[in-house]
Order: sequence, then C-alpha cells, then structure tokens
Amino acid sequence: MAAQSFLAQIAVLLAVAVGATWLVVAQARDDGDRTARSQTTAAAVALAASPATAAALAAPDGSGVLQPETQRIAKLSGLDFLVVMRPDRTRLSHADPALIGGRFTGTIDRAVRGETFTETYSGSLGPSIRAVTPVYDGAGTLVGLVSAGVTRDRLGDQVQAALPRIVAVVAAGVLLLVALSFLAERRLRRQTLGLSADDLRGLYEHHDAVLHTLSEGLVVFDVDAPDGPAPVVNDEARRLLELPDGAVRQADLPASLRGSADLTDELHVTSSRVLLVNRRPVSGPTGTLGSVLTVRDRTELQTVLGELDTARSLADALSAQAHEHANRLHSVITMIELGEGDSAAELAVADRTASQGLIDRLAGDAAPSAAALLVAKTASAAALDVEFTVADGTDLTSAGLADTPLLTLLGNLADNAIDAAGPGGWVELSAGIDSDGTWCLRVADSGPGMTAEEFARARERGYSTKDRSDRLHGGGLGLALVDQVVRQANGTIEVSPSPSTVTVRLPGGAR
Repeated sequence: MAAQSFLAQIAVLLAVAVGATWLVVAQARDDGDRTARSQTTAAAVALAASPATAAALAAPDGSGVLQPETQRIAKLSGLDFLVVMRPDRTRLSHADPALIGGRFTGTIDRAVRGETFTETYSGSLGPSIRAVTPVYDGAGTLVGLVSAGVTRDRLGDQVQAALPRIVAVVAAGVLLLVALSFLAERRLRRQTLGLSADDLRGLYEHHDAVLHTLSEGLVVFDVDAPDGPAPVVNDEARRLLELPDGAVRQADLPASLRGSADLTDELHVTSSRVLLVNRRPVSGPTGTLGSVLTVRDRTELQTVLGELDTARSLADALSAQAHEHANRLHSVITMIELGEGDSAAELAVADRTASQGLIDRLAGDAAPSAAALLVAKTASAAALDVEFTVADGTDLTSAGLADTPLLTLLGNLADNAIDAAGPGGWVELSAGIDSDGTWCLRVADSGPGMTAEEFARARERGYSTKDRSDRLHGGGLGLALVDQVVRQANGTIEVSPSPSTVTVRLPGGAR
C-alpha cells in the first residue's frame, strides 16, 4: 500500500515537473518575444529619428554611409539585422552586404502610412521578429524606412541558455518533493505495520467476524480518549450490558464497571444479570493502546450455585441433625435400659417437635422449597449458636415470586443476618401483606447493621466485608442479588438500625 502510494506520488510529481518545465520555457519564450519587440522598436525608431539617416537616404551613395553605421548599432543592440530602405523597398543596408540594393521582403504598408509596428516574418535570414518605422526629412516628407529585427534562432539560443537553470530549479523541486514523498511513504508503512492492502482487508474481515461471533462481551477504550467513544464494542457486550446503539462511552456502562482499574474475574450484578468481568490494558508495537473490558454471563450459573447452596444448607442441616439424633438415640436407649421410659420418650420427640412446629406453621403459607430452606437455615443458625426464628403468621406465598427468586431473597437475607448476628445473637424473619397492601418481608438481627452508604454500595455490586478470596469465589453478591430480584419485581428495599432490619416491599405481591 505504501509502495503504491509512493509510486503514484512520483508519477504525479514527474508529470507536474514536465508540465512546469514546459510552462516555464513557454513563458521564457514569450518574455523573449516581448523583449525583442521592445528592443527592435526602440532601435528602429532611434535610427529613423537621426537626421544623418534622412541625409544619407537623400545622398546618391547613401549605402556607404548607412551600412557601417547600421552594422555597428546592430552589434551594440544585440540585433541580427538593421535595414534602411527607400520607400520603394530598395535596401541601403543589410546584415548580408550581398543583399544591399535588393528589395525588402517584409511588410511596409503600415509604416508608409506613418505607423510604427512589429511583426513576425520569414525573411532572407529566416523567421524573425522585426519592427518597421518611417523616416522623414526636415520638411516632413517620407524619405525611407528602417527595419530592425532579431531572428528566432537567436531567441531560441537565449531560451536554450536559460534552460539548464530552469531544469536545475525544477529538478531540485522534484528531488525535494520525492524526499518528502519518501518520508510520507515510510510513515505510512510504519502506521500500517508494513501490511499490504490485501492484508489489511483480511485483518479487518477476520476482526469483524470474530467480534460478532464471540460469546464474551468485549469493549475496548482508547488510551488517548478513555472517556470518548469506544472504538470496539461487539454484539454480546451490547446485549449483556444493555448498551444503546451507536457510540458507547464510559458513562453508558453500569456504574460498577466505569473507570480504568484492572479487574480479574470479578462478579458484577446489573439490573438483570450476574457478570464475570475482566479488565486489562492493551499493548501493541507502539505502546499501550487502551484497555479491554470482557464480560461473561454468569446469571444461570449463579442461579444454579444458589440452588446448590440451598441444597448444601439442607444437607448440612440433615448431617447435623443426623449427628445430633445419633447422640439422642444413644441417650434414649440408655435411659430405656435404666427404666426411665417416660423421660426417654420426651427426649426422643423434643427435637422433632421444634422442627415440625416450624413446618406446621409454614404449611400453606410457603412453598415446600421455601419452608425447607427456612428449616435448614434454622438448623445452620443453631450450629453457629444463633437463634433463628420465623415469626408467627409469616406469609411467603403472597410475594408472588417464583421459587428461584424467592429462595434468592430468603437465603441471602438470612445468611447475611446470621453472619451479622454472630455467636450468641438472634435473627427474626417475618413476612406478610402490610396495611398499605404491599407484601413486606422483614429480616432483623442483633448485629451492628449497615450505614446507608454501605447498604447502597452493597446493592450496587458485589460488596463484602469478607476477604478478597471470598469475593472472587462469589461472596459479596448477597444484597446485590436481592436488589436485582426486588428491582425486577418493581419493589423497594431499605435498611434501618436499632435493631438492624432489612425490609423488602413488593407492590401487592409481585406478579
């Protein structure tokens, strides 16, 4: 591409140089013609105005006087001929003495009428530019004519003598332009990394095809304009980040993804998705080009992980209960052997009574999965020395949520509250239709709670008070996922202190 551009510029420069040379030569020739007309006119008029010229024309042998004088004047004036003639065209002087006495072959009619004029005429010495003027005596009578001329050969010699200078100037200009074109070609070659037009077209086609088929979202920002339009945005990025058509700027990204800090496999929650995000600087042969943001959809995986966490909680609760039941069974057997049958019966049904009581209270007011989750959370909390209670009259069915978002809501709020309460603390969960017709879920705990700023930050994206390794493995998404469910249901969520309480309101039960 650079070579073709360079050759094209050289061809244009050579054409311009040839054209410029021709124009300069033509201009020089025109200037020589104008100078010749001026020079011949001045010489002819000066000789015609001399009284000696009129006197010589009146003398019987005027040629003897006029010939040496005209030769001298012609040599001094740079003329090729200076002819003095009678009105009948008889020459009295000529550059070629052999032609003296012959007839002048040029035009004299206008000079006979008293006019001085110039013309280009092919005479005895070849093509020439000549001036013709009348000669008058003291009485004003026409006594002769004077013709002064410069041949074309002399003018051609003058132009030819100037031609080397003209060519030298044009050649210097061409060389300078060639050097500039060479530098431009080198710069273009560096900018295109030495790739041909076919290479560049192939790269563009592959680049465009890959961008539109990637299963990852890709957004690239320029290092020179980090807040300007992103030069690269693929279709998956627009879908996952819900970006508008046209130019994409930093301000169009979700708040948690703005900036230029490096990100490594961080989870970010948008209004409808859970995304795994990476951001890295992009470098090339010329240095840092910008930053590339890649996003992968982890929504379905996060849903599966939530369900897995629920199942794990149930399994842990069952394991803990199995261990506890084994201990109780040994105690019951021993008490029976000791004849304490009544006490053994009370001990055997005590644990079952507590769990069954919770299940009985939630029957009809919660889906089986939600009831199982709360039983599991009760057991998990007990294992951590946290008292987890579900208020009487708790109604979970009026929320109008599907199993998965309801479990996300209950599980994450319960886990956060249990973590905040800590050993020796308590958590209370209640839900139902409030006086204003909204379904209200409240989770209170004995923990220190969150400030409004911390709560807002936790809802924006994956925020956690735990260590970074926990966040990288999905921790810190609890309130962000809860906020996502609430916004999708057009509800609200807020936090209040004393005691620390998270309140979720859904308008008339989400539908």
